[in-house]
Amino acid sequence: MKVLFAGGGTGGHLYPGIAMAEALQKRSSGTEVLFAGTERGIEATEVPRHGYRLHLLRVRGLKRGFSIRDIAANLQVIAEFVGAMRNALRLVRSEKPDVVVGTGGFVSAPVLAAAILLGKKTLLQEQNAFPGLTTRLLGRFASEVHLSFQESRRFFRRKEGVYVTGNPSRSFPEVDMGEARRAFGLDPDRPTLLVFGGSRGARSINNAVRSWLEGGELGVNIIWQTGSLDYPALQKEFRPSASLWTGPYIDDMRMAYGAADLVLCRAGASTLAELCNLGKPAVLIPYPYAAANHQYFNAEALASEGAALCISDADVALSSTRKKVFSLLGDEGELRGMARKSLARGNPAAADVLAGRIERLATIS
Repeated sequence: MKVLFAGGGTGGHLYPGIAMAEALQKRSSGTEVLFAGTERGIEATEVPRHGYRLHLLRVRGLKRGFSIRDIAANLQVIAEFVGAMRNALRLVRSEKPDVVVGTGGFVSAPVLAAAILLGKKTLLQEQNAFPGLTTRLLGRFASEVHLSFQESRRFFRRKEGVYVTGNPSRSFPEVDMGEARRAFGLDPDRPTLLVFGGSRGARSINNAVRSWLEGGELGVNIIWQTGSLDYPALQKEFRPSASLWTGPYIDDMRMAYGAADLVLCRAGASTLAELCNLGKPAVLIPYPYAAANHQYFNAEALASEGAALCISDADVALSSTRKKVFSLLGDEGELRGMARKSLARGNPAAADVLAGRIERLATIS
């Protein structure tokens, strides 16, 4: 069996594909996997690093504005898409995959469209509560559409072939909470808040945490991944202690999640999949400039069921937010309730389930 994955640009679109590829090869070592992507996306380095072949296509995403500059840029994008379609048709014809899997990002559109035109079996995997443009346009023609959020079903008129299987994400074996806290040099008996905003960090979240720490003793532990941009300045302001760990990046997220009673973070789809698989309560601060504001819809899906709190980026620095976060950290009963609701939304077997669906499609004539 040969499977072609198309998707990338960001890790959120790429890593679910890699997780499915790994699950496929665990199920059958004879499965051949290859990827299609762009040289500008994260896939250009990550796909070869994971040992898979990568075909590069020249394609860009549409600008979302209506200025003269945006319209001119989009005319060029459309012209490039025509060329990408020709290359995608050539790729699908030459590689002859049994199934083509799209995980989103603009590169998935020409490859999936080519596969559909050539009568190939196709599977679309959507990570976000608000489906991306490729999923919304091509979802009606794909063999199967797999969603991460039940809330996404409303975007699809078709009733057959649409499933909620979850978002493939990293798995983290359980760890003793006290041991995890000691690994960060923290008091094992204190409630612990884990804060992160991605590898580059989140300036608004960092500014809020800075103001909390400047206000005096908080009575809790904080594990604070600042990101690379803000770390040099914050390192000078705040020294590690028995209640504070800071770093630009967390190498061992298993220990970080294991130490935390509550997580404060952005609302990317992969992060939320990890939180739900682990049953971690969270305060979610959606990134306000995400495409189509999809992080807001992700966060609201969890908040509406009581699995998380959703606070806007503009409000994270307010004193009311500080009060909510630390009040929640001190309420064990509320945290347990949120944890149960979060865990109920988890799909830790998503990658393996999707691998099984891909195998099934490959056998259908």
